[in-house]
Amino acid sequence: MTHPLVAKLQGTDRRSIGRSEEVVGDVLADPGQFRLVFDAMLGPDPVVRMRAADAVEKITRRRPDLLRGLEGRVLTEAAAIGQQEVRWHVAQLPPRLTLTLPQRARAITILRGFLDDDSRIVRTFAMQALADLAEHDEPMRRWVQPLLAELTRTGTPAMRSRGRKLLARLEEPGLSRPPADGGGGMTHAGEDAVQ
Repeated sequence: MTHPLVAKLQGTDRRSIGRSEEVVGDVLADPGQFRLVFDAMLGPDPVVRMRAADAVEKITRRRPDLLRGLEGRVLTEAAAIGQQEVRWHVAQLPPRLTLTLPQRARAITILRGFLDDDSRIVRTFAMQALADLAEHDEPMRRWVQPLLAELTRTGTPAMRSRGRKLLARLEEPGLSRPPADGGGGMTHAGEDAVQ
């Protein structure tokens, strides 16, 4: 039997997020339900998977702490899903994770692979996530900046627009210092990623 929260994600139209905004509100009000939505993102139904991925991304934008303990599953199970509507959202998750060094290396490998995805949206969000990870990592920034510069010259209009913004941000002084709150210095991809 399908849990009532997950049932709100059911439907037939992959072009619609259905009631995922309602699910976001439900989980933010009761964070104990987050794992139900996360597991639905990994399930067999492509519509539920897509809508759950949308909800997971929106929930963790406000509550990245809900991903604690799920790092391995994001980097294996979620990253392995080939469905582009899921990948759009999974590409945004790595900067929100608390990663060990090997997990961070795996996340970077995944994101670099996403730069070759057929979906321009996945590629744009992968650029954003790599920049977010590099923001307070000087050695990473040294190779991410030229990569972003190349993608800004050769990518889609959305990639060029996003790339210009990311490059400007990565050139700001003082980035190698971690934020005062101890966070990962992450930002959230905005609407211009899909222009």
